Amino acid sequence: MSRGERVGVAGAGTMGAGIAALACARGFTTVLRDPDETALGRARQRHAASLRRAVERGTLSGDDERQALARLELTVEPEPLADCSLIVEAAPERAELKARILAELAAVAPRAVVASNTSSISIAALAADADPERVLGLHFFNPPAAMPLVELVSTARTTRVAAQRARRFAEALGKTVVEVADGPGFLVNRCARPFYLEALRIVEDGQADPAAVDRACCEAGGFAMGPFELMDVVGVDIGLAATESMWRQAHGEPRWRPSPLQVRMVADGRLGAKSEAGGFYPPGETWRDAAGGGEALLDQEGIVLRIVAQLVNEAHFAVADGVAAPRDVDQALELGLRHPRGPFAWQALHGAGRIVAVLDALWDAEHDPRYRVAPGLRRARAA
Repeated sequence: MSRGERVGVAGAGTMGAGIAALACARGFTTVLRDPDETALGRARQRHAASLRRAVERGTLSGDDERQALARLELTVEPEPLADCSLIVEAAPERAELKARILAELAAVAPRAVVASNTSSISIAALAADADPERVLGLHFFNPPAAMPLVELVSTARTTRVAAQRARRFAEALGKTVVEVADGPGFLVNRCARPFYLEALRIVEDGQADPAAVDRACCEAGGFAMGPFELMDVVGVDIGLAATESMWRQAHGEPRWRPSPLQVRMVADGRLGAKSEAGGFYPPGETWRDAAGGGEALLDQEGIVLRIVAQLVNEAHFAVADGVAAPRDVDQALELGLRHPRGPFAWQALHGAGRIVAVLDALWDAEHDPRYRVAPGLRRARAA
């Protein structure tokens, strides 16, 4: 795809509005569709405000500002999407809603590639009634203008022509594209799941409190944010929903078993920064505000190694399942989540033998199948 082509975005929430604004800024005439006129109005205001800030910083000319504003078209009806080359669905993360919208988009725009921005729902399931040959996933990360990665998710029925058009579009937006296979959590959400789940299990096991885990991950691990701090920012309920979705799709895979602690947090209304009750921390606070930096039986290296071991293990399972190549796994977690290094780089740092020893010790202590070692990792230790 080239700049100047007409593209569409269905859904004017945070992600949809952000994708539409980015497409306009990159030269695409963009039709933003949402049945809620108020949401469309907010999207236009955010687009205009973002362009104005760019002009004030000197990174955009006044003429470019006017052109980018003019390239955004708003509609409450689907018909103006009919002549788009590509349409991105960016509705809330509900499978039934997304499937219905994708079917509608495929019908109204019979020549368009139809992409879902879902972060974890199976594309094949969403595409069942939407001309599956033209349907794929384009998973942008939040905020779309700033995050450099896009996951391009193809199913067994997605044509190469459709995937190539989607890739050209994402690259025209300045993104690094990683092609991944359809499956629970795709690449980033799947391979990053242990960052949260193993942290939660460390707390559930009484080995450390959230502040100590976060401090260890940031100070000893080099992560920009600790897992509990990040869960509070994203929303404890959103993280739980993603884990539950993956767990159901995988028919109860033990590695993705939802955390009872997360379930209790959501039931109590402790959803993170967005709720008055806060989340793992009081509103406005992080591990940096915790007196003494938190309590732990494990030292910082032990905390980080336990989490990293599961990150490495999950990456090996994903590669064996054909989700992506090791290089793409590392790139995706570094760009999509800003991890200090990807799982295979962690393995190179610590050695496969040490990673396997951590997992085997956890298995010996708990006999929990979530700690079974991936065959590829076991082979790497023997090499």
